[in-house]
Parts: sequence; C-alpha cells; structure tokens
Amino acid sequence: MVVSVPGRAWPNELSSGTDPVVRLRPIRRSDARAWRSARRRNALWLGRWDATAPPGADARPMSFRALVSRLSKSARQGTTYPFVVEVDGQFAGQVSVNNIVRGSAQFASVGYWIDQDFAGRGVIPRAVAMVIDHCFFIGGLHRIEICIRPENTNSLRVVEKLQIREIGYAPLFLHIDGDWRDHRIFAVTREEAPRGVLVRLEEPAG
Repeated sequence: MVVSVPGRAWPNELSSGTDPVVRLRPIRRSDARAWRSARRRNALWLGRWDATAPPGADARPMSFRALVSRLSKSARQGTTYPFVVEVDGQFAGQVSVNNIVRGSAQFASVGYWIDQDFAGRGVIPRAVAMVIDHCFFIGGLHRIEICIRPENTNSLRVVEKLQIREIGYAPLFLHIDGDWRDHRIFAVTREEAPRGVLVRLEEPAG
C-alpha cells in the first residue's frame, strides 16, 4: 500500500493494487455529480442497507454540499475519516471510519458501500483492508469494528475474506431501511493482525 503523506492519519490518500488500482482519498465537494449519479443508479442495490432516521428524530434532508461540510468538520475534529473509493480513477463508492474514540479505547467502526458496476472485483475487501491498516499503523487505533445485517451476504463475504472474527450479535442495533435492524458484530485488533489486514487478503490461502 502506498500512502501519499507518510505518518499522517488525515487528510491522506492511499493506493494499492494494479488490476484494478484502488485509491482512497478524502471526499470533496467536486464529487457531487459522481456521488449523486452512483446513488441514483444504485438506489435498489443500496437502499435496503442504508441508515435511516428513526421516528421522532430531528433529521432533515441534507444536500451533498452540507454532507461534505459535516464530514470535513468531523474529520478535523478527529472523529471520522471519510474516504472516497476510486477504481482506476473512477468514483466507485465510499469507506468511512466512524465514531473514532481515543483515550483508553482507541476504537472506531468502519462502514462502506460500492457502486454495483464495480462489485465482484475485490474492490471493497481491498479498500476496507487498506483503511484498517491505515487506522492501526498511522492512526494509532487498537480495535476496528464492522456491524453487518445478517441478510447482507455481500458484506459478510468482505469480513470473511479479511478473516475478521465475529464477536457478537446486536438485536435492533441500527435504524436501517425504515426500521430497527439486528446486526452481527465483527472486530479485529492490532494484535490479531500484526502485519496488517491487507497482507491477509493478498497472501495465498494455506
């Protein structure tokens, strides 16, 4: 993995692979057209996995410009790393490090989505591995958690490929696609991947 600015957690750019080349970089306002196009074309593909506002929540529709501003502010505060995924130079999705906790925890969660046009090429497993390694070796985090709905077989395949262990089950954990949904909880610590998660993905089985 190549890091644009060695030793800096954020903002930074990460790249890896040759077929395809996967590049991660901060989300920016100029992504508006590509982001909207991807979300519109993938509404059915992504909709059932998208977070929604529960009843009574004071949530209003947000413009892309406002979304980027909010994410950029959170990134400056050190609570999130909002990466865009590019495949061979094309906008392909997002991988976000969320809820970064420092102090004695040194913990965060990771979420992701990909344009269906780029699915099945190993892009998201590679991107997630790159982000986790960045969090461990540059960001100084100790534990990364990924929460997945039991029905989301594509996402479950990602953690399987990365050999991330399941640690629990959370009933009615997050409000997704209009209702509270159960989630399976997966986590990896730095001790479990001393050489990084990307190495697990790239090394041949056995």
